Amino acid sequence: MKPFFFRDRERERAMEILKLFFVLLSTALFLSLSESAPLTADYYRKSCPRFSQIIQETVTNKQITSPSTAAGTLRLFFHDCLPNGCDGSVLISSTPFNKAERDADINLSLPGDAFDVIVRAKTALELECPNTVSCADILAVVTRDLVTMVGGPYYNVLLGRRDSRVSKASTIPGALPKATSPIPQIIDIFKARGFTVQEMVALSGAHTIGFSHCKEFSSQIYNYSKSSSFDTQYNPRLAQGLQKACSGFEKNPTLSVFNDIMTPNKFDNSYFQNLPRGLGILKSDHGLYSDWRTRPFVEAYAADENKFFKDFARAMEKLSNYKVITGNQGEIRHKCDAIN
Repeated sequence: MKPFFFRDRERERAMEILKLFFVLLSTALFLSLSESAPLTADYYRKSCPRFSQIIQETVTNKQITSPSTAAGTLRLFFHDCLPNGCDGSVLISSTPFNKAERDADINLSLPGDAFDVIVRAKTALELECPNTVSCADILAVVTRDLVTMVGGPYYNVLLGRRDSRVSKASTIPGALPKATSPIPQIIDIFKARGFTVQEMVALSGAHTIGFSHCKEFSSQIYNYSKSSSFDTQYNPRLAQGLQKACSGFEKNPTLSVFNDIMTPNKFDNSYFQNLPRGLGILKSDHGLYSDWRTRPFVEAYAADENKFFKDFARAMEKLSNYKVITGNQGEIRHKCDAIN
């Protein structure tokens, strides 16, 4: 039988081991929570009470002075979220040691106004509540407010994202649909990220605003085949108009046309109404109507704007939550174009 002092020492040692276990358990739990903290609607209610107001003021001023901002920012948002998640990585500038996402070929045409509105919002928020609001959250909310401002549906944006510390151009090829991508390929890109065909078509409705550069569809309107100078999926009058509008695009790569020739500055369902009439601009636009998987949704949205708005809003909510990073997985950047 062991002496009492041996038993006491073993009891003390067991208690120390038990305490250490609980410390490790609580630390692991804390880290787990901080790494995967859920997004919330009122994330900045205490830390930055004027967050929504500052965003709204910035968006209003920018859109009034530069009406193409809404479409450009919506595109910027897609190009941030779809490849690697909504983490603000597309906003980071390249350095001599790293070629960032924004310098990938498909991102070179992202408009300056879109980057500028994010910089303006970030600057105003840093003055109001320093080191508090992430660039990823700013991009998500600015996009929603701009869509609403030009007539689109309001949708909820949950907050609490952190900004990525990584941005590599090498991750972009194949992760974003191109203007010339066939519909099966576009479906696969969205499917790999958990989006249905219907959600893909609804999100494609973003083409109801904005413009496309002539070089993105020039092969469809010039010297298309031996029998026709343009792709016969185009309405002939539109094709002829595009040929004139894009004349000289090789010397002037900035030449562009509106995606929705009917109501180019209004977010509505006109884009879908145009497609059956051959009034789409891009090859991917025509593909949405000609592919049996996507055509029923095009027809449904062309007939019912409320359905399009409802499905677009739901898909945007889902996209804005795609692969977000929270807690200590990321950071709050001081400047949106540079890692801290």
